[in-house]
Amino acid sequence: MSASADTSASAADSPAVRLGTRTGRAVLLTAVLGSGMAMLDGTVVNVALPHIGKDLNADLAVLQWTVNAYMLTLAGLILLGGALGDRFGRRRVFVLGVVWFALASLLCGVAPDAGVLIAARALQGVGGALLTPGSLALIQAVFHPDDRAGAVGAWSGLGGVAAAVGPFVGGWLVDGPGWRWVFLINLPVAAVCVPVALRYVPETRDPRAHGRFDILGAVLGALALAAVTYALIAAPEKGASPWVIGPAVGGVLLGVAFWQVEKRRAEPMLPPGIFANRMFSSVNAVTVCVYAAFSGFFFLAVLQLQVVVGWSALWAGTALLPTTILMLLLSARSGRIAQGTGPRLPLTVGPLLCAAGMLLMTRVGPGAVYWRDVLPALVFLGMGMVVLVAPLTSTVLASVDVARAGLASGINNAAARAAGLFAVAGLPLLAGMGSDTYRDPVAFSQAFRRSMLYCAAALVFGSVLALWAIRRVRRPVCHPETPYHCGVEAPPLDPGDETTTS
Repeated sequence: MSASADTSASAADSPAVRLGTRTGRAVLLTAVLGSGMAMLDGTVVNVALPHIGKDLNADLAVLQWTVNAYMLTLAGLILLGGALGDRFGRRRVFVLGVVWFALASLLCGVAPDAGVLIAARALQGVGGALLTPGSLALIQAVFHPDDRAGAVGAWSGLGGVAAAVGPFVGGWLVDGPGWRWVFLINLPVAAVCVPVALRYVPETRDPRAHGRFDILGAVLGALALAAVTYALIAAPEKGASPWVIGPAVGGVLLGVAFWQVEKRRAEPMLPPGIFANRMFSSVNAVTVCVYAAFSGFFFLAVLQLQVVVGWSALWAGTALLPTTILMLLLSARSGRIAQGTGPRLPLTVGPLLCAAGMLLMTRVGPGAVYWRDVLPALVFLGMGMVVLVAPLTSTVLASVDVARAGLASGINNAAARAAGLFAVAGLPLLAGMGSDTYRDPVAFSQAFRRSMLYCAAALVFGSVLALWAIRRVRRPVCHPETPYHCGVEAPPLDPGDETTTS
């Protein structure tokens, strides 16, 4: 009998794995490598954008699609990915996602032109939608309850380290062997992750899950996002032409069709009734505001630092580390403090601190000095994220019944990613950027300042919304297993507790 069979068999007899065992360490390593691969990719690609544009002779729209093709498929399919893991086995779907992600990364790394790169990034998003929900779900399902909090804490901390070193590693790769290695670096990570998962990680699934999936809902949702995104990216170049108006109208109609389908399905991917909960809807609206601003900032800031200030990719990536380090060090403490204050205060103050950071970034231009011009802005932004992200996650979980926590977390995560998708697509349009603006330091710097004002406005709106909507509610329940990690792209996923081993 193989080692993996032995592990599965023993898991069936004693499903709760202890953290200090060989199997426990292997499960943790698998989850960290998988989530770290996706998290690293999300932070390093932005650093490489100027070099991708120069090497492929690409305009701004290509850079937007390089980011958005990944976010599009990830946001559209992440709820379906979690459901597939529940039904067919979390390890199986997780491993499939890791292999898929690695192969798509290989295609990104050898892409001969912009079209192939964008298509490969979309395929990467599919892999991310399969592996991202399964990473934390493996830990929740496999570990003994007494060890689960420690395992989640280790997963969160190590994942935070991956997010922290991502821009540094990305800059080093871009300035060294080249931007293609930003994607190729995923191959050795996957080569370690997959064998460990197959040998040591027990298979887990939800016994109540079935084979009926909301494929139609997932397709309609993804197409709606794609059509609107295309219209926003194409608008600066094509104006109010049928090539823009048609997709925009089509995207809205597809969104309406998606909503109607979800209302009529017995078991929809996104149950519309969950939004009747005022707290849940309000917190998701705040999420959209703040993560739209975050995504717009991290997309444009590395371009500003390289194109306008003249820094290398390595220095530009390293310059952004303070936000992630502050999140890594202080987010757990922020979550505990929010238990005493309730969600209203941190969800009001956090966005305002982030908005102050965005406004300070408008001072960054030619000849900028890091300690004087860039660091203060990043400290304000990082502290705002510290105050905001952990209470945001715990409030989403506390706003619904425990049985729906995994669904609520998945919706919140998808909402944040969709917000980022539209921000990267629409912010250059609002700021008046043309297809070649990022090649002109003067024009880009002016557009960047306008963009930061829009980002700050979105954050202030989110703060006002939290102050108005979140009233007289129970304090957020922060369970010990609640993950606190560097939620730069989206809040962490919580898979819920409905797990069993087989």
